[in-house]
Parts: sequence; structure tokens; C-alpha cells
Amino acid sequence: MAGLVGLLLEVLAVGRARKADVVTLIIITIGASILLRGLAQLLWDKSIHTLPPLSGNQPIAVFGATILPQSLWVLGVTLATVVALSAFFRGSRLGKAMRATSYNRLAAQLVGIDVRKVLFFSFGLAAMLGALGGVLIAPIAFTSWDVGIMLGLKGFAAAMLGGMGSFPGAIVGGLLLGLLESFGAGYLSSAYKDVIAFALLLAVLLVRPDGLLGAARSDRV
Repeated sequence: MAGLVGLLLEVLAVGRARKADVVTLIIITIGASILLRGLAQLLWDKSIHTLPPLSGNQPIAVFGATILPQSLWVLGVTLATVVALSAFFRGSRLGKAMRATSYNRLAAQLVGIDVRKVLFFSFGLAAMLGALGGVLIAPIAFTSWDVGIMLGLKGFAAAMLGGMGSFPGAIVGGLLLGLLESFGAGYLSSAYKDVIAFALLLAVLLVRPDGLLGAARSDRV
């Protein structure tokens, strides 16, 4: 279902403005997110809902610390997804076409890649991955009509922190961000955990704009 929503978004909104500049496309996606949140309120409500975990709520003790079984599901499925996506982007024709389009859209068109089709499938894949992440995190963080805003910002922050476009960087950035939030909530206050995370992100971007594991860029004259 989420994949279908992503495909419809590409066809009805983004695809019709494919010749527009980046800022216009960003505004379109923000508007679409507002529409989807409004529809979620109409279909469900504004309350916070809980979802049952996949394998119980009994914490597991590990070296004096405790971890929820659902957190292990998040780690395991995330690792499996990263491996599957890496194989897909490196081993399949569609995956290679997606990588080529992301690097240089014009060059991809010149070598015969159907960029329109690639963008169409990219939106569906992104929507399905977002739905998978939501199913895994909802038993821990709960869910509501507007929960995706902060989760989306955290995901973007993790990707930028590790290095945009880098699978290992996304994992390192996500784990580092989660650890910092946990330490901030434990040693300072839960009210400051978001501030600590985004402050670190700004500091890293000032020192290394490409992220911790991103490829360093050089400008040639």
C-alpha cells in the first residue's frame, strides 16, 4: 500500500513537474506530506496509538544493560535491508540505472536509460522502505498522524552525519545519533536529546560537509 502511495505521488505530483528546479520539487513534496498527514487525521484520528511488538515486550539483559526485543528486530532488519539494497544497486540492471540517474541524469539519458521509469520505481521503493521502517519503530516510539516529521528529520540527520549516499555511513550515522540521544536523555534531560543530536550534526557539517564517511570533494579550476 505504501509503495502504491509513493507511485501515485510520483505520477500525480512530482512527475508532472519534472522539468522544474529543485526548490520547486522540494515544495511539492512538502505539500504532499501535509496532504497525506491531513488524510491520516481523517481516516484515523489525532491520538497516539501503540502497536504490539513482533516478539514480546520482555527486556533482554546484556552485560548489565537491557534492550527491548523490538530493538533487535530493528537492527537485524536494517542490516538485512542494507545488504539487499547494496546487492540490488550493484547487481541488477534497474539498480545500476538508478545509481547512474542519481549521479548524472543527462548522461544516463544519453546512454539509453529510461530516466522516467527509473524515477517512477525509485519513489515506490522509497515509500516501501519508509513503511518498513515505520512498522519496525512503531512498537517502540508509538505512532500518530504527525510522527513522521521528526523521524524524517532524524533520518536525514543520520544520513548527512554518516555521509549522503553511503550505506556504511547511514548505519554509522544512525547508530551514533541514537547513542547520543540516549546519553543525552540519561545524563542530562530527555528534553535536550534532540538539541544534542542536531547540534552535533551542525558541528560535523561545518568541519566535514560530506559527512563522516562521505567522499571528500575537491574543486578544480
